[in-house]
Amino acid sequence: MQKTEKSVSPLALAAVVSAALLLGGCIEAALVGGAATGVMIGSDRRPAEVVLGDERVEVTANNRLGQKLDEKAHVNVTSYNYTVLLTGEVPDAKAKEEAERTVAQIERVKGVVNELQIAGATSMQARGNDTFLTGRVKAAFIGPQKFSPLNVKVVTEAGVIYLLGLVTRKEADDATEIARGIGGVQKVVRVFEYLPAAPASAAK
Repeated sequence: MQKTEKSVSPLALAAVVSAALLLGGCIEAALVGGAATGVMIGSDRRPAEVVLGDERVEVTANNRLGQKLDEKAHVNVTSYNYTVLLTGEVPDAKAKEEAERTVAQIERVKGVVNELQIAGATSMQARGNDTFLTGRVKAAFIGPQKFSPLNVKVVTEAGVIYLLGLVTRKEADDATEIARGIGGVQKVVRVFEYLPAAPASAAK
């Protein structure tokens, strides 16, 4: 794991973030396909099968929620190490509960963090601003080199930053401090799983 992380230089990561910002996407979107995906999985602290399993959970959840909820709902599903974060907007408390119950029943899901808001769906402009803000936070992670940006996943909804990952307390605090310093961030919510210490393979 250590060698794979070191092979991705700060300049290379910065280039990925810049490209993602221009495309209106995020780092993950820019890393789809070929060797880039291999680098992403190789640098992740999750085993490769868990990374792929999280992707399957997201696809399954989106399909089931699409069948269960009406078109007024706008739900984003993010699975990390089989903990699922739900963000977005639903029309009422019943829909919020239904979304959580549906996702909790998916195989391998070990927990659901339900951050859905009972409100009207956000506009495309607001979602575009959230995407841009996600890119800014990820770009800010690169400069200080306090941790590998590939170990912290960033999700933004209505200006609120959600941080996920398998991290130490120090890495979590550093990521939170950096994210809070970005203009436009309303709040930072930590959805981390904590490691007792830096993994030996990641030690320098």
